[in-house]
Amino acid sequence: MEYENNTVVKEFVLLGFSQTHKVQMILFFFFLLFYMIILPGNILIILTIQGESQLRTPMYFFLANLAFLDICYCCVTPPKMLADFFSHHKTICYNACMAQLFFLHFLGAAEAFLLMAMAYDRYVAICKPFHYTRLVNRAVCYVLVGASWAGGFIHGITLFALTIALPFCGPNILDNFFCDVHQLVKLACADTHIVELLMFLNNGVVIVMCFALLLISYTVLLLKLRTQSSKAKSKIASTCVSHIIVVFVMCGPAMYIYVLPFRAVPMEKVVALFHTVIFPLTNPIIYTLCNKEIRSSVWKLV
Repeated sequence: MEYENNTVVKEFVLLGFSQTHKVQMILFFFFLLFYMIILPGNILIILTIQGESQLRTPMYFFLANLAFLDICYCCVTPPKMLADFFSHHKTICYNACMAQLFFLHFLGAAEAFLLMAMAYDRYVAICKPFHYTRLVNRAVCYVLVGASWAGGFIHGITLFALTIALPFCGPNILDNFFCDVHQLVKLACADTHIVELLMFLNNGVVIVMCFALLLISYTVLLLKLRTQSSKAKSKIASTCVSHIIVVFVMCGPAMYIYVLPFRAVPMEKVVALFHTVIFPLTNPIIYTLCNKEIRSSVWKLV
């Protein structure tokens, strides 16, 4: 397509974190070390759950899927970020930018919906234990996981379609280390008010609703502790606390970035780093540290 100034953006320039070579090398080795430790840990969790018959329950089935989603999610932006630490001119072509945007929101939304499925599993296990095997059987688990992936795909493809329809004819500089919708919209050479509204409804509102529903469900579960025995209280509390930590870790930065996505917010780049690189890989680790069964199974496998 041709526009008024007869130019079309074919690539975007990423400013990254720092232009200082020494700082970039320090960041590179820090993130590389982090991945060398945490990424195999997530793979180990999946192998442990698949290999131990006692862990073949709905809760661990969802946890294995969460670990797999997090591994996929962390393959979207970090490889490009690590490669850019060795580049003086950090660029990403238009097609790669759009693909990065799609997979980031597809996998991120799928994870949010999966957390809601995990909350449903814990609610039934604690509040309706006698109906658990009927309400959360294998078929239901597959449906919930499939629905999470489908919901994530619809979310991602909607944002992708809205963004790819925008004309980009310059400038092409993104003050970040990856492509995201709210920064791309600012570069569009067209009226974007309607697109901004649709993106907010598809992004900000969905995140806030997921966070609110998850928080309400775990609050109900914690209130249920009063009617349980001391042994059950300890088990329920450890499970709920780990789930609540993950909910805040995932939804907190996402709301910070996307609830007011078209206004400049302080520390946005740092928050985006934790949201897209650090926190996703630590989610299954948080569950593991709070679970004696999976800790002993991991140690046995090692």
